[in-house]
Amino acid sequence: MASPETSADRYIGLMSGTSLDGADAVLVDFSAGMPSILASCQLPYSPSIRAQALALQRAGHNELHLAALLGNQLAHVYARAALDVVEQAGLASQDIVAIGCHGQTLRHRPQDGYTLQIGNPALLAEQTGISVVTDFRSRDIAAGGQGAPLVPAFHDALFRKTNSHRIILNLGGIANITNLAPGKPTTGFDCGPANMLIDAWAEKNIAVPMDSNGEWALTGNVIPELLNSLLADSYFDAPPPKSCGREQFGIDWLFKSLTGNERPQDVQATLVKLTAQTISQAIAKWCGTPNEVFACGGGVNNGALMNSLRSLLPSANLNTTDMLGVPAHLVESIAFAWLARCFTRGEAGNLPAVTGAKGPRILGANYPAT
Repeated sequence: MASPETSADRYIGLMSGTSLDGADAVLVDFSAGMPSILASCQLPYSPSIRAQALALQRAGHNELHLAALLGNQLAHVYARAALDVVEQAGLASQDIVAIGCHGQTLRHRPQDGYTLQIGNPALLAEQTGISVVTDFRSRDIAAGGQGAPLVPAFHDALFRKTNSHRIILNLGGIANITNLAPGKPTTGFDCGPANMLIDAWAEKNIAVPMDSNGEWALTGNVIPELLNSLLADSYFDAPPPKSCGREQFGIDWLFKSLTGNERPQDVQATLVKLTAQTISQAIAKWCGTPNEVFACGGGVNNGALMNSLRSLLPSANLNTTDMLGVPAHLVESIAFAWLARCFTRGEAGNLPAVTGAKGPRILGANYPAT
């Protein structure tokens, strides 16, 4: 591990989420208390890596071997991203305390007592010469929690305001909410699919990895019967703490409600409405009436989704976290830098009220630089 004299309070956060679009890296200095962004980059996954990761979301032949090989490939992607931000900042590996690496989720099954994120952290430490903190979710699950979402603890530290009821809304592959109500404990949970289904349907029907700005969705019309069928899923009414992933809301889940006669663009419009409606309903049911909602994650670039959210949240001022000085596309990466810092300082990184764990726990496992 880098010495305090050379590393100051600098950490790298690496995030690759359920959208499977690539790895986001950010180099952050915490020495002033609040995170100062020194450099960032985004490395898209190659079509091959994305296809392998999608295939491994399901059980299949030789999956242990294939997962190990993909983990090695991901470690090289993560290493390039980490070394890129170090070089951008004009620093060296020894100037960084640690990398906080989320890894790529292949399974998230807290009900069965496990979660699995791959990325070969030992190889990542070897490639970068920087200590790696990873496997943040397992200890929370071992303590009876969901292991997710983990970012609400970071949102609480960074975004809480004493005189305003705020919601931090992460629009990644999955949508999750952090409820920051003045004078009350922070709560949070996954509310359902966000970009994951929207992107998957666009990729299947118009051969693009995402519906840029929601433009394709805007050519369609919501199908009420389909929307009601999707909304009937019991997950949406289940009380927090709760978390979800592709296991619950992969494209096979959507197919169960399709007749085959729908226009693809109408299905896309319905998926946008589904995401916006499940979020607004979750806020109303479990969070009360916030003054402000700040969105982050890739979904902030989907104008159709953001406009739908505004129409369903008329009493709240909806903006992105850019308005708070934190770029929307970097919030989760910074969160994992922060979680790595919590680990190295011996501080709990979870919120039991969010995950359902028995109590606060120090999250992560360390792979030293040497």
